[in-house]
Amino acid sequence: MSEQQYQKYYVPAQSPWPFVGAVALFLIAVGAGNFVIETTKGKEGFGGWILLAGLVVLFYMLIGWFKNQIDESMSGMHSEQLGRSYRQGMSWFIFSEVMFFAAFFGALFYARVIAVPWLGGASNNAMTAEVLWPGFEAIWPLVKTPDGTTTTAMGWFGLPLANTIILLTSSVTAHFAHVALEENKRGRLKLMLGLTILLGLCFLGLQVEEYVHAYREMGLTLQSGVYGNTFFMLTGFHGLHVTLGTLLLIIMFFRVLKGHFSPQNQFAFQAASWYWHFVDVVWVLLFVFVYIL
Repeated sequence: MSEQQYQKYYVPAQSPWPFVGAVALFLIAVGAGNFVIETTKGKEGFGGWILLAGLVVLFYMLIGWFKNQIDESMSGMHSEQLGRSYRQGMSWFIFSEVMFFAAFFGALFYARVIAVPWLGGASNNAMTAEVLWPGFEAIWPLVKTPDGTTTTAMGWFGLPLANTIILLTSSVTAHFAHVALEENKRGRLKLMLGLTILLGLCFLGLQVEEYVHAYREMGLTLQSGVYGNTFFMLTGFHGLHVTLGTLLLIIMFFRVLKGHFSPQNQFAFQAASWYWHFVDVVWVLLFVFVYIL
C-alpha cells in the first residue's frame, strides 16, 4: 500500500477539559440532589449554590473545549478519517442518551403497569394490598398519596400541546437549515437556524410557565407521590436536554455568522442537528405516555 492511501489522523495534546467537565458534573449531581431534598423538606442549605457552581464550571468547560475544537477544525487538522470517528462517537453518545431516557420510561411503565395494579389487588394480591394501602384505587394518573394528599394531573391540552407543536416545528426548521448548508445557501441557513433557536427558547419559556402553573394552581409538585416524581423527572431532564441543544444551536449560529462550515466540512453542525432531532423524538414519546395516556 502506497503512502498516498494513508491519511493523517490528528491526535490532540493532553487537555484539561475532561477533568474540568467531571468536576462540573460532580458539583451538579451533588448540588441538584441536595437542592431537591432541601426544597422538599423546606430547609435552607447550600444545594442551590453548589448546583449553580457546577453549572458555571460546566459552561466554562464548554467554552474552552469548543474553542479548541473550532480552532483545530478551522486550521485543517481534521481528516476525513477523523470525521468518521467523530460521527461514530456522536452516534454512541446519542445511543447512551436513548438508554438514559429508557431507564426513566421504564420506571414510569413499572409504576403504571405493575406497581399500581399490584397495590389495587391484582394477581390475587387483595389481602396484601389492603394492608399496604387500604381503599386504594388502581387508576393512573395516581393523584392521591398514602397520607391523603391529592393533586391534579397535568392534561395534554394547552401548554403541553403548544410546546409539542413548537418543538415539532423546530425540527422541521432545523432540517431545512441543514439542507441549506449542504446547498451552500447561507441566507436561508441563517434564517432557518435562527428560527430553530427562537422556537427552542419559546419551548423552554412555556415549560417554565407550565411548572409555575403546576406548583401554584394545581398542587402538582415533587411531593405529589409517584405521579409527581415521574412527571418532573421525565419532563425536567428533557428540558435540560433542550437547554443544552439550544446552546449548541446558538454556538452553531455564531459560527455560521463567522463564515464557518461548508458542504464538505460540517460535522459540528450535523452533530447539533442530530441532537436536536433526538430531543424532539423524546418529547413526542413524553407527550404521548406522560400527558395523554
